[in-house]
Amino acid sequence: MKKSENTNKVIPFVALGLVLVLWYLVTYFEWVPPFMLPTPGAVLKVFWTDRLLLLNHLKMTLTEAFLGLGIGVSLGFLSALLMDRFRLVRDALYPLLVLTQTVPTVAIAPLLVLWMGYGMAPKVTLVVIVTFFPIAMNLYEGFQRADQDATQLLRAMGASHWEIFHYIKWPMSLSSFFSGLKISTSYAIVGAVIAEWLGGYAGLGVYMTKVKKSYSFDKMFAVIVFISLISYLFLVLVQALEKKTMPWKKGSSHEKI
Repeated sequence: MKKSENTNKVIPFVALGLVLVLWYLVTYFEWVPPFMLPTPGAVLKVFWTDRLLLLNHLKMTLTEAFLGLGIGVSLGFLSALLMDRFRLVRDALYPLLVLTQTVPTVAIAPLLVLWMGYGMAPKVTLVVIVTFFPIAMNLYEGFQRADQDATQLLRAMGASHWEIFHYIKWPMSLSSFFSGLKISTSYAIVGAVIAEWLGGYAGLGVYMTKVKKSYSFDKMFAVIVFISLISYLFLVLVQALEKKTMPWKKGSSHEKI
């Protein structure tokens, strides 16, 4: 069991190492022109030379992402709760939630900038839009999959809706909630950056548009890698929170091994 756990931890690093080796070989033998694909060393150099600039832009992007994620998770939780509690709300809201996901994010972003200006408001709004749906849908499905026998038993014992939610539905839907939270967390940074592409004064998206105009592809790749690392760090934090909140899930997975 321990050997299997250690292997699972090593595999991602091996895969990442293979990608870096392949990237190095492609640039070393110039299978792709250097101006189109910078070397890993050039990208790492940007992290040092532009470190202060990247960190300053990161502050704005993280602020937008955290605000939008917080509002999106809150609205998604409330929507899932109302859809589970009231059939009329579910019938009215469910199709609208699905409809919001058929509109491309890049099509919504320019409208938000046009309506709200170049400040933080359109960025936060776009993050709310992209993070709201995974929470609402996953949590609603989790509520629906709650043990019906246990629910009926509590109702027969005179339990209130709050007690049924507290003792049955919420604990049994935690796995679905964290599944949605992982998706929303990944979308939060990307949503903020996309909104920053179309106008703003600071943020990683603004930095990206500036270096693109100057054809600094090493800086372009550096900020892409930076965004990926931040998104992955967010995902790791959510996974740590999931393990802390649901210790029984880890134990069950060990038993299967």
